[in-house]
Amino acid sequence: MALSPMMQQYIKIKEEYQDCILFFRLGDFYEMFFEDAKTASRELELTLTGKNCGQEERAPMCGVPFHSADTYIARLVEKGYKVAICEQTEDPSQAKGIVKREVIRIVTPGTVISQTMLKETENNYIASVFSTEGKTGFAYCDVSTGEIYATELPLENSFETLLNELVKIKAREILINEDHSLDMDEMKQTAEAYFNPLGGDYYNDRAVTDAVLRQFKVKALLGLGLEEGTAAVRALGAMLLYLHETQKNSLEHISWLHLYKMGTHMALDKATIKNLELTETLFEKKIQGSLLGVLDKTSTAMGSRRLKQWLKEPLNNARDINMRLEAVEVLTDDLLMRNNIRESLKQIYDFERLSGRIACGSANGKDLIALRNSCFVLPDIKSDLSGTDSLLLKELEQEIDDLKPVYDLIDRAIVEEPPFAIKEGGIIKEGYSKELDELKFSIKDAQNWIAQLESAERERTGIKNLKVGFNKVFGYYLEITKSYYDMIPENYVRKQTLANCERFITPELKEMESLVLNAEVKINQMEYDLFTQVRSEIQGYIRQIQKTSAAVSGLDVLTSFALVGQQNNYVRPVVDESDTIEIEKGRHPVIEQTIRDGIFVSNDIYLDRNKDSLLLITGPNMAGKSTYMRQTALIVLMAQSGCFVPAESARIGLVDRIFTRIGASDNLAQGQSTFFVEMSELAYILNSATEKSLIILDEIGRGTSTYDGLSIAWAAAEYLCRTKNQVRTLFATHYHEMTTLEGHMKGLKNLNVDVAEENGNVVFLHKIVEGSASRSYGIQVAKLAGVPSLLLERAADKLKELEEGRPASELAPYDEPALLAEEEQQISFFGFAPNPVVERLKALDLMNLTPSEAFKILEELKEAAKG
Repeated sequence: MALSPMMQQYIKIKEEYQDCILFFRLGDFYEMFFEDAKTASRELELTLTGKNCGQEERAPMCGVPFHSADTYIARLVEKGYKVAICEQTEDPSQAKGIVKREVIRIVTPGTVISQTMLKETENNYIASVFSTEGKTGFAYCDVSTGEIYATELPLENSFETLLNELVKIKAREILINEDHSLDMDEMKQTAEAYFNPLGGDYYNDRAVTDAVLRQFKVKALLGLGLEEGTAAVRALGAMLLYLHETQKNSLEHISWLHLYKMGTHMALDKATIKNLELTETLFEKKIQGSLLGVLDKTSTAMGSRRLKQWLKEPLNNARDINMRLEAVEVLTDDLLMRNNIRESLKQIYDFERLSGRIACGSANGKDLIALRNSCFVLPDIKSDLSGTDSLLLKELEQEIDDLKPVYDLIDRAIVEEPPFAIKEGGIIKEGYSKELDELKFSIKDAQNWIAQLESAERERTGIKNLKVGFNKVFGYYLEITKSYYDMIPENYVRKQTLANCERFITPELKEMESLVLNAEVKINQMEYDLFTQVRSEIQGYIRQIQKTSAAVSGLDVLTSFALVGQQNNYVRPVVDESDTIEIEKGRHPVIEQTIRDGIFVSNDIYLDRNKDSLLLITGPNMAGKSTYMRQTALIVLMAQSGCFVPAESARIGLVDRIFTRIGASDNLAQGQSTFFVEMSELAYILNSATEKSLIILDEIGRGTSTYDGLSIAWAAAEYLCRTKNQVRTLFATHYHEMTTLEGHMKGLKNLNVDVAEENGNVVFLHKIVEGSASRSYGIQVAKLAGVPSLLLERAADKLKELEEGRPASELAPYDEPALLAEEEQQISFFGFAPNPVVERLKALDLMNLTPSEAFKILEELKEAAKG
């Protein structure tokens, strides 16, 4: 049997989008059939039904309402599916035969633009990688905002650099050429994204070049700073081809290419971003408890996204950094200006993403009103910034366009409270279109007549509960309940019978209905046409809107820095080209906010490549070594991001990279032990660090035997002081033997965490002092952690024997009988000795006790329990 015409249409469209779940528009629903229906019903927990399709067996089917489809699409995309949206492209009432349908957009994890499917404060990046013959091109884009970036990765450590870039941008979808030779297992483990391999057609030299030229409206790649045939052009061009294929529109808002080179910002690798907890905590993956959680007092979603970028891409140019610091200082000192700007920012919507929806043709009336309201406060912001001495604030004031033509257009055209739908009327303001106003006026009398019909007919007929109603199927009607059937006038024509009532029409109502509905169809179409004209006109201002939103988001971050700095008593750091990092009374920006009891203990630090380049820090766990090292790295990072820092004073000699080797982790999926991962990270740091880098090393060599570990840690310290030209390094270790290097190794200096002992208990003072620790206090820390006392006593005995110089082979084993005797003295949680109080309770006959007897026995049991 042949398939029905509608199912034939579905099958034909589905053949073109076999890798997608096809959302097929039928009336007010998106329907899915066959395997798509089975998948969607399973993933979305929908009821699976069937539909007659012209064959013996019904086609599996499930569907979702079109007005709430975004929620379901978001869930599918989150699970890694691609969704093709197939719409009716002609009016069903005008269609001859089957209604025409076509796919208008493909939604993938990296191409989401719907407001309900995006996280306000996070960019949604799609990345593109092209790798061949040692060359790697990298590009990424946020379709919702129009931001687009491209670069060519350096030949040395290109794969590690690629992984770091993917972690930095937190890409949701990654395009990659099928014939690459990269380690996909490691890429998938590093970047939690949807990987989408593309065939060779996407990377054809002519195709990628044309795509780039067409998108950015230039005649030669040189005008963008690109060269034909490079890996960067192929990565960028393939991504643009893919975006046009999935979005099926011009993407006019993607108009400004940010071409960048590695090294233009402080480079942060994936381990450093994770270990320093810049944007989320290490284990719980929450913002609260991260540096972002402390610094983010932004007023707009755009500002919050920009702040994340600044923290992951600190500047490494002293002039640019000091321009930011100067702006923050002005905003800190001028409280009135800062408060005025923040109040204005609170009224600004996310018009960075609004411009994206306008350019893609998906913006509705509410989006335009949000844009208008955002434009309203721009003149106030420009006024507040005028007259400032800060060069950066002056630049931002000049980059902010007041967008008056956009404001005026929307204010004239769109009603104050527009509906969500743009095809159902009620969206164009009276006075904007004379023709529209005349059409609306022509049916005023008919609308008024229908509005007054109910009261008039109740009075004429005496039917007190008569109602006038309307629905899309039957139009206008008069509804009468059964109790008044004997009073129905002769001119009422029966239209529909329901359980408890009947619906009627009159010749006059039918005439008015025809007049109103025909006019409303024309009105709705005219309003839709006018709205799309307004939206198209605004598209001509996309570049100004994007430039303004970029300036506003930067200003938002600067005001947030100023507010946080003032609230938390931060100071402006001195940032220069020196080799010195000198911090007086520095504090950890996150931990000082979370301490409930007591005051955070501040510490000084001095690092200088020409003097004290490697600080060897000893002391027990929990004493504060890791906090001291991390706060140093965070203060450097905050300073180079343009933020004031938690200290009494700070001088930061520019750092080009921060490296961290902290904590223990393994990669069992690839057969890599904790020690192997540790050594791999150490090798990467030693091979990548430069004279301008800052290195944080915590417990190098602890994943192997004592002698092996000590040897590696010792050699690493020597390598950093000699071979690597004294890289500024903080090196925490439990190998006390290494402290003898001070005085014999140029640039190495011993520090330790001060500890006090009271009655055999250890008290951590969290103060970093010069010199080496006298002991590790490992057993005391184990005691604080709640390790059983029997184990602690035994450990103390063994420590004493080792400290006396006895070889491990001569250490006495456990004395089993003595051990058992000690165990018998311990409290047992599993076997209880008989208790007289319990035994007496068991023997009580409660049913035969008088209240006075029960009270007396209770008193006796109480006394017995005391004994």
